[in-house]
Amino acid sequence: MPTKKNPQVTASAPARRRELLRTAAEVFAEQGYNATTVRTIADHAGMLAGSLYYHFDSKESMLEEILRTFLDELWDGYDAVLDAGLGPRETLEALVTESFREIDRHRAAVAIYQKESRQLAAQERFTFLAESQRRFEKAWLSTLERGVAGRVFRDDLDVRLTYRFVRDTVWVAASWYRPGGQHSPEEIARQYLSMVLDGIAVRA
Repeated sequence: MPTKKNPQVTASAPARRRELLRTAAEVFAEQGYNATTVRTIADHAGMLAGSLYYHFDSKESMLEEILRTFLDELWDGYDAVLDAGLGPRETLEALVTESFREIDRHRAAVAIYQKESRQLAAQERFTFLAESQRRFEKAWLSTLERGVAGRVFRDDLDVRLTYRFVRDTVWVAASWYRPGGQHSPEEIARQYLSMVLDGIAVRA
């Protein structure tokens, strides 16, 4: 029988829910999803394990909401870039910058996605992860292919290898990046782009 909601949960519940999701994301990222229990999350949140069930019915529900929120925001940003009619170089620059902004907003969720998505995607509840990965790959590969076709990027470029290099170089930053640090997401993106594009842009 479903657990009844606490009648004293008021309008502050959405804020508390977001706070609990932030806590859960940090714990999942640090300890791994399988090793994390509801009790562990509750301990980090300073509450009893049973109290979490006033907000979520399981740790699976928490993880799903964490990842969906991250990916929904990521695709809002990516779709805006892809629909802007930019050239391939400008599109690549904007996608990299948007990626670092998402790492800034959702560092823990990105770390979870990096570590857990392959295993999770095999579960029916998390099939949206595989679909997002296909969209992600298509967006990046088509941008690189446009750049090669337009002679913006080198014609001998292996676009799939380049995609993997750029993808891994960008998203691994979630392992060390901390919001509020010395460099903004935009500054880090500029540095990364300088290193990447010097290697793939057509030389004058």
